Amino acid sequence: MNVVRARHAGACYGVQRALDMAAATILEGGPVATLGPLIHNPQVVSELTSQGASVVESLDAVDEGMLIIRSHGVVPQVKAEAAAKGLTLVDATCPHVARAQKAAASLAQAGYQVIVVGESGHPEVEGMTAYAQAEGCDALVVGDASELPDAIGEPVGIVVQTTQAKESLDEVAEALRQRGLDPLVKNTICFATRQRQQAAAELAAQVDAIVVIGGRNSSNTSRLFDICRAHCARSCHIEVPHEIEPSWFDGCSIVGVTAGASTPEDQIEAVVAFLESL
Repeated sequence: MNVVRARHAGACYGVQRALDMAAATILEGGPVATLGPLIHNPQVVSELTSQGASVVESLDAVDEGMLIIRSHGVVPQVKAEAAAKGLTLVDATCPHVARAQKAAASLAQAGYQVIVVGESGHPEVEGMTAYAQAEGCDALVVGDASELPDAIGEPVGIVVQTTQAKESLDEVAEALRQRGLDPLVKNTICFATRQRQQAAAELAAQVDAIVVIGGRNSSNTSRLFDICRAHCARSCHIEVPHEIEPSWFDGCSIVGVTAGASTPEDQIEAVVAFLESL
């Protein structure tokens, strides 16, 4: 069985940057905590915990030491409150997420009704809406065009969760144009996300089966799985090699492998090695 890896797969710049910052912070010694999971990868979070970086869900759970802001970012009030508590902040917010936050804030500041295309309740989306709200705009969050409310104020501006598919952004923008509106679109999708989605689609169309590696709580990994499944019926989403059932690949000559942007290289290599051993 031939195992083929997607041209673009695995940890993106923002994730690797966050991991490097966390490792350096832990080495400094002293109490270290991340506000929420650093990235959406349970195995990595567990490893960081074993190295001394606890995970806290609110500032009430930490009174001293260094606080790492996760790659998905936080609402702006959190940073101010952490500073007021005397915590040393290590901001591991992905630069692309920070750009999306600033785009939401700038649209709101300019008087636009802000629409965020993304997953409601996701920490990145919560941060983007909070940055718009800080400028006086109650941002709307929609997953697709069907969730657009009947009444939308003008002018209207759109920003998008960095890990969304561009098709979702285009669909929402076009739906607004069909209503006679002229939205100002800020395409804040991360280029690495788009690369991984395109590479996954290309590979899935060429193989007998494809394995998608990454946290089940990872939006970008789940989206990769949906893309693969649309092109290859024998698609599976796993976190670790031992979840793989050899029977999934009965009769397969070529198996593809891709991974979400929050999946480190060592996790990909472990899965590839396991598949090659079958």
